[in-house]
Amino acid sequence: MEDELGEEGVVPIAALLPADSPRIAGVDQEHLRSLAEAATPLPPILVHRSSMRVVDGMHRLEAAVLRGEHEIAVEFFDGSEQLAFLHAVRANLTHGLPLSRADREAATIRIITSHPDWSDRMIASSTGLSDKTVAAIRRRSTTQAVQVTARVGTDGRVRPLNSSEGRQRAAEIIAARPDASLREVARASGIALGTVRDVKERLRRGEDPVPVRRRPNGVPQSRMRVVEPPDPLETLQVLRRDPSLRFTDAGRHTLRWLDLHVISTGDWGGVVGGLPTHCTNVVADLARRCAAVWQELADELEQRDQFSA
Repeated sequence: MEDELGEEGVVPIAALLPADSPRIAGVDQEHLRSLAEAATPLPPILVHRSSMRVVDGMHRLEAAVLRGEHEIAVEFFDGSEQLAFLHAVRANLTHGLPLSRADREAATIRIITSHPDWSDRMIASSTGLSDKTVAAIRRRSTTQAVQVTARVGTDGRVRPLNSSEGRQRAAEIIAARPDASLREVARASGIALGTVRDVKERLRRGEDPVPVRRRPNGVPQSRMRVVEPPDPLETLQVLRRDPSLRFTDAGRHTLRWLDLHVISTGDWGGVVGGLPTHCTNVVADLARRCAAVWQELADELEQRDQFSA
């Protein structure tokens, strides 16, 4: 976005239009007075060249008016109005008076509408909210009219919304080009490197490339034989035999941590049977939260694998 910034100059204040500001409440009077009373010169404001609308710096503009000034230093922005608003949001996250939570949520709704193909993390990086908050806003937003099948991530890669489609595409590429590298398959199918590795391993075991939890209605999407995944405790035993884990401090710490947290299907039978009725909903909610944390860990590891491979 920095490439959209043009040269600086001085323009008449009367020639400027007010900002399409992300601030719901408008100008903060206390912050305005502090700027007007400051003895130091004000930094240039950012102005959309084609419309002469302020992009960033309404407080500085109003302060200049209070000082009795008729001209103001500006830096021109040459992008679209949508990009101008996006720049205003980002600028107000890094300097000046911070945007309120309500400001950032309102800005998120606008960006979802103007950039529906951006991922939750991409929008979160522009609005200062978490990607989970952006996802929640996207789900309840009624402003998104454009339906997209893929989104652009913070790394610039385009990924399908339906990961099962990407997995199927990866399986087809692997079948047609068995010598293709994981990175080539990931690039062609639009899924992460770690996901391609998982698809390839599932194919090697004769399983469907799409896990049951990711299939619509749990229906297999290929005619391949579906085999139950290994028990988590069996996987943990394999990890315990890995020298790179057994003989390093970090590896031993990881194994001890997994020993405390990995459970197998059915291991909770005694917990369920002995739990007081008034605690069941609380423990169920805790289990769901833990599952969400595990999923977040899996996504983080997969993302790390993508960049390290």
